[in-house]
Amino acid sequence: EARMARMAAFMLEQGEDAFRKLFKFYRRKNPPPDFSDVIDFSKPGNHSGKVFNCDLNAALLSDGDAYRAGLHPVCKWKAFGLDGYPGFIFISNPFLPGSQRHWVKQCLKVYPQKPNICNLDMHMSPTDTDNLWEKSRDQIRQKCAAKREPKSLLEKLRWVTNGYHYNWDTKTYSANHYTPFPSDLNALSEGVAAACGFQNFKAEAGILNYYHFDSSLGIHVDESELDHSRPLLSFSFGQSAVFLLGGLRREDPATPMFMHSGDIMVMSGSSRLLYHAVPRIVSSPDKQAVPQCLLQELADDTPEDSVVQNVSEEDWAVCARYIQTSRINMTVRQVLGLGKAFPTEPDNENTVDVQPGTYHEGSSDSEESNVKRKKH
Repeated sequence: EARMARMAAFMLEQGEDAFRKLFKFYRRKNPPPDFSDVIDFSKPGNHSGKVFNCDLNAALLSDGDAYRAGLHPVCKWKAFGLDGYPGFIFISNPFLPGSQRHWVKQCLKVYPQKPNICNLDMHMSPTDTDNLWEKSRDQIRQKCAAKREPKSLLEKLRWVTNGYHYNWDTKTYSANHYTPFPSDLNALSEGVAAACGFQNFKAEAGILNYYHFDSSLGIHVDESELDHSRPLLSFSFGQSAVFLLGGLRREDPATPMFMHSGDIMVMSGSSRLLYHAVPRIVSSPDKQAVPQCLLQELADDTPEDSVVQNVSEEDWAVCARYIQTSRINMTVRQVLGLGKAFPTEPDNENTVDVQPGTYHEGSSDSEESNVKRKKH
């Protein structure tokens, strides 16, 4: 038995090393890694043995509702699955021209506002972290790419939570730590979930992550939600990322793939609790400072009741300067099952106090915590 235990431990260590080695391989700076094995869903034919077309349910999201959420009709979406990953759906940029700008602006200007919580709250007062956009926009707009200049507060932003706020220390959500979930992000999330076959999805918690070219996110699994039957939705904007999707155990091998601006990942079913990581941020495939899909403005015939609004030239000048070196990711999840509630807690409902020690750079994973993101 002792020999079997040693063998199991050895296999666990070797398997875990395989994921970590892949993480470190794509994290490597010199020499830079070879990206030829990274699946690019914008060119799915290059990985025909692994990638297959995925059928969505166009009947569950009408063309009008898709349009109001800033999305093409579902029949035009390019959705893919991965062999060996049931429940994993990758949607290659279904956004209408110009609509991605709205989400970039919301993530930089609107969603970080109080009473939502961000990483800067851990070592700054609420008045100092209020209106990060106002405090940072001129500094960002006037930045010179050729010079190393101090970072603005907005550039020091690493995460923002809304809805039910995630506690990075206890790895839990709580009824006592809640702020209203954004209505526009709710409409987008419910629409995408419906098209993927998940009717009555309720967007209850959002974690926004802000990456720069020196950023990464360690190996982890998203398991804190009380209902795992609902999908995890991930939206990517700005520069691209290498994303590693593993298995239900840390020792399972991982598959690398690119996430480009506008791409959406849906993790559901047996893929809902898979280990994953982001080892590297890379330039968008068109190699432009700002990805081509972010250079377009909204069409003039955007419906008045659309949740996506045109971004002013003044605001976009700040967003564009920021996005030249950054990627923004929105992950949305349903925390509670239908008709379910949190366990009873002491009164203080709707408070959002943050306690010392709850700050982590991205999703919690103690073993990888030292390589998640560059300290700031």
